[in-house]
Amino acid sequence: MRTNNRNTFKSLDWFTIVLYLVMVIYGAISIYAAKYSFEDTDFFSFDSFSGKQLCWIGLSLCLGFSLLMIDRKFYEAYAYPIYGGMIILLMVTIVVAPNIKGSHSWIPLGPVSLQPAEFAKFATALALAKLFSTYGFSLNSGRNMMIAIAIIMAPIIIIILQNETGSSLVYFSFILVLYREGMTGLVLFAGFLATLIFVLALKYSNVPFMDITLGEFIVFLTLMLVVVGMLFWFAKSRTAGRNVMLGYLLSGMVAYGLYYFGIEFNAYYYFFPVLLATILYVAWEFYIANNRRLLTIIGFTVVGIGMLFTVNFAFNKVLQPHQQMRIMVALGIEDDIQGKGYNVNQSKIAIGSGGFAGKGFLNGTQTKFGYVPEQHTDFIYCTIGEEQGFLGSVAVLILYMMLILRIIAIAERQHTVFARVYAYCVASVFIFHLSINVGMVLGLCPVIGIPLPFFSYGGSSLWGFTTLLFILLRIDADRAQYGVW
Repeated sequence: MRTNNRNTFKSLDWFTIVLYLVMVIYGAISIYAAKYSFEDTDFFSFDSFSGKQLCWIGLSLCLGFSLLMIDRKFYEAYAYPIYGGMIILLMVTIVVAPNIKGSHSWIPLGPVSLQPAEFAKFATALALAKLFSTYGFSLNSGRNMMIAIAIIMAPIIIIILQNETGSSLVYFSFILVLYREGMTGLVLFAGFLATLIFVLALKYSNVPFMDITLGEFIVFLTLMLVVVGMLFWFAKSRTAGRNVMLGYLLSGMVAYGLYYFGIEFNAYYYFFPVLLATILYVAWEFYIANNRRLLTIIGFTVVGIGMLFTVNFAFNKVLQPHQQMRIMVALGIEDDIQGKGYNVNQSKIAIGSGGFAGKGFLNGTQTKFGYVPEQHTDFIYCTIGEEQGFLGSVAVLILYMMLILRIIAIAERQHTVFARVYAYCVASVFIFHLSINVGMVLGLCPVIGIPLPFFSYGGSSLWGFTTLLFILLRIDADRAQYGVW
């Protein structure tokens, strides 16, 4: 056992561990800067957030060391039981967790509270890795695809029931792993198209144009372009693509001519007949050529139209009022700089005031006077931007880029499916957290309340990310026995 542990430590990816240590220490310093006050300047005091974070860091190092001591076969053998236990814990949390700002997601354990949703990420990653490593597994099988989606969706549904929507969205990052392991890119394209339809239809929902909204007009044009593009590059049906494109051009010229000469008409009278004719024509081409990809194009068109007319229902009936306001602020529909848009507005002011080199450590005025709420947790990046400026902000992004690229390199050098899939799960989680957190601080994404890994204050998130990373390091340390260094 002693020899095995010695070999494990020799084989560890120490570059990743050094990156981890740099980031957690950098994070503690940033938390100290975010909560610094002239009356309380003790960095190491357990009464301060920085002191508490140092305690969490120390415990995280102990946790990481413990994870490295466990045989890598344990993680593979007990992946499903770990996942099942975590799902049960998530369900129990709904019942036992107190109501904190409308959310039932934190379990009190004496003086501290833990959020199981942070730990369910590594359990879900292990379960996916175990599933993909099953002999003969292929995502081309509908049954296998449904099982993979069920593993991802189970924690999402339960966490939504905890009223913790932001944390649940992180699990959609695992879709990237499915794509890496053979899932058709159509799924990603469908997700992108659905998001585009939602954003366009909502952002321009109050702008009238040709007796419909400008959002609907743009979405209809987008769907027409999608049909033409898919006919050419997806279905490889150049003749059909050319005919449809010519039909769109001719009909569009006629419609524009009528509009130009003052003959007003509802744009529905143009788009619906044209798209119906497109669907019938593509169906006829399928009948002649028996090209099943043409059916996919029809499906995209029909579902796209259906989604367009469900945007208002989804926005007004499914989303909660505070979520609606955050989305409208992010899209520029509403300003609300004193309400839901206050955090983002103050965050942008803080980052912009930092300039190129920043105001200097502990010299951020936005930070010192608490203008940015949650500046030591979800909005920690704005503290870095104000005090360290563009240079410090870019330095943080470079650290994350190095970590993510290193994790991808670790994934690519694995010789087992289990190790490779788990590594890509870890990379996907970090990519999602980084993109969304920085995006919402800069006002590019709605505020959904997810932490910046290793920087935001909090024991649950730090432990969760540490667990994700150190299990990967332990699995990777045994790669030599599979013939890969």
